[in-house]
Amino acid sequence: MSFRRAGGQCGVDAPTPNALVLTGRVTRADVPDLCARLEALLTGAPGAAVVDCDVGGVVRPDLALVEAMARLGLVARRAGSVELRLLNVPAELGALLDLVGLTDVVPNIRPAQA
Repeated sequence: MSFRRAGGQCGVDAPTPNALVLTGRVTRADVPDLCARLEALLTGAPGAAVVDCDVGGVVRPDLALVEAMARLGLVARRAGSVELRLLNVPAELGALLDLVGLTDVVPNIRPAQA
């Protein structure tokens, strides 16, 4: 499942039952739909302990993306303490999450490989 990627829009793919791949630019308007997609993914994978969220394809990490990560982390926790694991995190996003104190909400952050 994916969004259109034209015009720098946010994209989401679910290559495995417990994974999301975010690409493009994430805006505040995308956040509710991203949360709904994660909820649907978790509903389809009852008992999941971990959800991988690959953010290596996002462009221009900003506070809208930070908000998305925070809300996705909360959705995962509410689904029975599912861990949201961020993969391929750009250095800018890692710094923003640390700056705003969200490393407790999304504690498992794996930086992008150089």
